[in-house]
Amino acid sequence: MSVVDWILIAVFLLSLMTIGAVFSKKNKNIEDYFTAGRSMPGWLVALAATGTSISAGTFVGSPELGFNTNITFIMSCVGAVVGGIFVAWLVLPELYNAKTITIYGFIGERFGETAKRSTSVMFLLGQLFTSGSRLFIAAIAISVICFGGIDFQFIVWSIVILGVISTIYTMCGGIKGLIYIDALQILLVIGTGVLALIILYDSLDMGFSQIVDNLRNGMVKMPQQDSYAMYADGTLSGWAKGNKLMLVDPSFDFTRPYNLLGALFAYAIFKFAQFSTDHEFVQRQLTCKSLKKAGSSLVVSQLMAIPIVFVFLSIGLLLFLKYHEDPSLGAASGFFTDARDVFPQYIKNCVPTGVRGLMIIGLLAAALSSFNSAINAMASSFVTDLYLPIRKQKGEEVKGNAEQISSSKKMSALMGAALTAFAILTAVMQQASGLNLVDFATGVMCFSYAGMLGVFITALYTKRGNEKSVIAALIVGLLVVLLMQPYIMNPLTTALFGHKVVIAWPWWAPIGGLVSTVVCMLGKTKDK
Repeated sequence: MSVVDWILIAVFLLSLMTIGAVFSKKNKNIEDYFTAGRSMPGWLVALAATGTSISAGTFVGSPELGFNTNITFIMSCVGAVVGGIFVAWLVLPELYNAKTITIYGFIGERFGETAKRSTSVMFLLGQLFTSGSRLFIAAIAISVICFGGIDFQFIVWSIVILGVISTIYTMCGGIKGLIYIDALQILLVIGTGVLALIILYDSLDMGFSQIVDNLRNGMVKMPQQDSYAMYADGTLSGWAKGNKLMLVDPSFDFTRPYNLLGALFAYAIFKFAQFSTDHEFVQRQLTCKSLKKAGSSLVVSQLMAIPIVFVFLSIGLLLFLKYHEDPSLGAASGFFTDARDVFPQYIKNCVPTGVRGLMIIGLLAAALSSFNSAINAMASSFVTDLYLPIRKQKGEEVKGNAEQISSSKKMSALMGAALTAFAILTAVMQQASGLNLVDFATGVMCFSYAGMLGVFITALYTKRGNEKSVIAALIVGLLVVLLMQPYIMNPLTTALFGHKVVIAWPWWAPIGGLVSTVVCMLGKTKDK
């Protein structure tokens, strides 16, 4: 990279640090630090929530998905809007009006302190893997651009660098600073994505109609193949003819993640679970001035995500044309075997100086916007649901605002360090799963969502459940999702039935959530 690129990146990172420092002085108490005093305007929260949804998984993973398959993933974004509408209508009123710092305080009021702590622990465990995976995906791109490849040691160094930077400004600014930072970062992501698409389109030696024809008669990766490759003569292994502009897949197939049933039903339930049980997402809505603004900010953020995802999928489609139309280039690239770094490699090798720096800023913005949200949400849950109650129980209550904020900042640093460590672990997990980056980053969320979905449904819509059934539901939900992982289910079903049984990841949360709901409802609420 050139000096110009590094200067642009340095200015961006210093700006984040400055914003964090400015808002550090505005946090008067723990409510300011974690909920912004419920004073944030809806439009700003909508932008920030979009930034939380659009992670490095979108910036790096969506081009990989477009390169390998088609644009059916867009329908899952429509499913996210459906899930958001139902949460805004059915769930947010209860959580917003509970007036607790975290949503797990609502579970505590319903089932007791042990249930609150157990649910909070499950959230923290899930976030370690979820946000760790997002950081790992961002590290792939940084590793390519800064170190020239995706060797494991380069990815580790990239993870550490990103983790330290994000932790510092997150620890300082609190949720109010993060909302302003995330709003800025999503604008940068949109701008760099559109710019990259324009540059890539201009570099192709074909008109728009020819691009459309070539994509309609393109190639897609076949699932569950032993090997993928392009050879020097242009022939492909593990690929088949397919329409890369396919938007709607009407097939009734539980092995396909983004067919109509999976996208509009299973994915909608997955997003319902995310928007109602994951404090990283709900926290944004709790900072709004009113319940109405909270609900609208959630739905608007998911509507905004649709065109953004389309831009990055389109980048992957055009990169496919670039490498498929030139067999010598395509075979040498290795992208038809592994396309995880197809967009980062393009940024590194084909984008001019200055513009390259802007692209990296967009990548950093996508990565850090979701990672910093996770740090603050985890610190919020750890401090208010676990640390302060335990201190109070021991007779060591932390009463002063200054001491509470100090404890919160220390926990933010601790959460940042933990997430950085787990990001290294997810690098190993992604290889074992065999899933593409988008599917892995979103699928890993189901480990915690399944059990928590059962707990929240029971708490919101029934009079059943108790502390023991909550704990059982959380454990059972996790185990059900674990059982459906390819590296467990494939050998297990092969041994039992003589062939693999594959369940696409959007179904993991609905299936696990259904089982955990039944388990949670087995508990009988004690008469108060």
